[in-house]
Order: sequence, then C-alpha cells, then structure tokens
Amino acid sequence: MRDVSPAAVDTRWPAIDWSRPWLSPLAAWGPTTADLVATGMAVPAALNARAGGHGVGVRFVPQAALPQGTAYEQFIFDTGCVPTRENLHDFFNGLCWLRFPRTKRCLNRLQAAEIASMGVQGVRGPVRDALTLFDENAALLQAPDDLWDALRARDWAQLFGALRPRWAQARLVLFGHALLEKLVTPYKSITAHVYVGRVPAGLEEDWAAWDDWLATCLRPDELACKPFTPLPVLGVPGWWPANEAPGFYADDAVFRSSGVARHHPSKMESSR
Repeated sequence: MRDVSPAAVDTRWPAIDWSRPWLSPLAAWGPTTADLVATGMAVPAALNARAGGHGVGVRFVPQAALPQGTAYEQFIFDTGCVPTRENLHDFFNGLCWLRFPRTKRCLNRLQAAEIASMGVQGVRGPVRDALTLFDENAALLQAPDDLWDALRARDWAQLFGALRPRWAQARLVLFGHALLEKLVTPYKSITAHVYVGRVPAGLEEDWAAWDDWLATCLRPDELACKPFTPLPVLGVPGWWPANEAPGFYADDAVFRSSGVARHHPSKMESSR
C-alpha cells in the first residue's frame, strides 16, 4: 500500500488513455501496472511486480531511499535501484525502464561517467545536458528517406501535406518519459526531440530489437552535438483528430521554420 500522504499522490491517473497511439509500445505493462496503482499499491512496488522475470536489471524503490545530497543518476548506477515518486512522471520513467532496459542502463552509465569526470555542477556539461534531454523528451523514428528529409528541413507543408500518405510506412516511438507525461493531457504544442539516428526498417515492432539497436548507438561524442530535430507530435497523421483540419499546420507558433529559435535543451528539468 502507499506510504505517502494523499497530497503527494498524482491525481491524473484516470486521464491516461491507453488507446492513444503513442502509448502502444507500453501496452504490455502499462495498463496492468496502472491497475495495481489504482488498487492502492505504491508506484515502485507496482513496477517491480511487472518487472519480475523481464531482465530489467534494476529495482524501483521509494523516493525516500535516495540519500540527501546524492545524485539521482549516481545512486542508480551504484545500487541498481531507481528512486520513484508517486506520480505519473516517475511511473512513465519506470515503464520506459521496462520497455527499453538496455538503453536506460546505457544512459545511466554515461551519466555516471560524466559525474565521475566532472562532478555534479550547477550547470551540466553538453553530454549530461543531452543525456537528460534524451531521457526526458526523445523520440525515435523509423521512416522513408523523404519523410526524414522533410523533417530535418522542418518543411511541415511537405512532411504533413504532400508526404502525408508516407506516414503509413513510418513508426514514431516516444522514449522520453516527460514527453509521455505531457501527453496524458494533450495540447498542440507538445514537441519531441527526434533522435537523428534512423531506426532500421527491418525492426518492425520488435521493441526489444529497437532497444538493442539504440543501446549500441549512443556515444558521448555524438550526444554532445545534440543529435535531435524537433517534431510537434500531435501533427503526426493518425495521432490527433484535429490535424485533419486544413488549418491545423498553419499555426506558426507550433510549426516553426528552421530559422526560428526553439526551446533550448538546457532548460529541461532534471533527469527525473
């Protein structure tokens, strides 16, 4: 049962709609884990109940297990335990550990290596900054070359107009748990940072294969260069009914050209 005060418990659980396309990669564990939480089980206990036998390689523990003054990422690296709060943010973080365990362990190793090299500072270096951004807000794209070209150019008219039928041959998978949390209550401007590494076509929906591929891709030198391109995810065909309207993509505040500055990764919250 929960050992936290009612005020500390997230109230948005009923808003999760598991039929949304962006949650399909988490369908194996998400609904049943949320059901355990709904019965009164604490979030870390519910995640552990679903993690058993799946080779996740970590245990989920209450937030109180994290000693005062100890870096979150360092604690995970040292103990194999993930401090977890009673909220949707940490719930989705746990589900991402279940779905992408090799990649999450890779990100944690890289974070620990950066901490060992540079210490914990008020401002992260470029690698830790990118690792945090990846963990919180990254998406992965498997798509034909012409979609990729339009996305990298931020040619929204081409990406969502002339090339709209090509999205039937694409798969967009959300990795960042903060991104998934935001989409519990969707709004038009939610933007993912799409990792520019192109997911191989042969992986289909074998999520373990996606995890294996991604875990071998991430390198500090590449991450330091911020290998991301922005994508307002509710513009993806089939992801949001409103994007069928002719004027949906005419909103320059969301679908900006490549010459307009965007939210800087260093403004992201900590890797929780």
